[in-house]
Amino acid sequence: MTAEEFVRAHTAVGHAPLVPEIALHLASEITPIWQATEAWLAERNIEPPFWAFAWPGGQATARLLLDEPARVAGRRVLDFAAGCGIAAIAAARAGAALVEAAEIDPLALAAVRLNAALNGVRVETPEGDIVGAPCRWDVILAGDVCYEAPMTAHILPWLRAMAASGAEVLLADPGRAYLPREGLEPLARHAVPTTLELEDRTLREVVLYRLLP
Repeated sequence: MTAEEFVRAHTAVGHAPLVPEIALHLASEITPIWQATEAWLAERNIEPPFWAFAWPGGQATARLLLDEPARVAGRRVLDFAAGCGIAAIAAARAGAALVEAAEIDPLALAAVRLNAALNGVRVETPEGDIVGAPCRWDVILAGDVCYEAPMTAHILPWLRAMAASGAEVLLADPGRAYLPREGLEPLARHAVPTTLELEDRTLREVVLYRLLP
């Protein structure tokens, strides 16, 4: 079974509550998709299926770009740790000149490709860990990435370096524990409906920040 076939077999087309304009291949329940992915985990170094859900940070970022397309229109955009690719798709729909979605999980990349095709937009999906790459983007989107200490320690210095190189780095955070306490400029807020299966509450307030160098 290819990665694309796996995604199709374990999801259904749906819509995130804050961004109904975008169709996505989504899992309806967390346990079955987690169990199905474990079979792949046994044979491949694959992350848990974060790509099967539209997380609050991605939804808020997508909403911002669809409501304010000038933020990315005509610009080169990276959706970092893209998950299902909702922010990347929104950037493409908002008129970005180039959109890339970075993920280390081949299933996530497959989901992004399928979701981009579902919405009739083009999103490039480079493979491998992009952290450490030189800056080739005007805007970098990072939604809901500060949920673990090792992850934050790995990505934050690079994201700050990208900001120092001239990229506008937009960090969307729904109150995760490892969000940096300084070097953030708030830009917008969105209340994002969620479920108790994924979160500890039914509504998450996401703050969108500009990450300072």
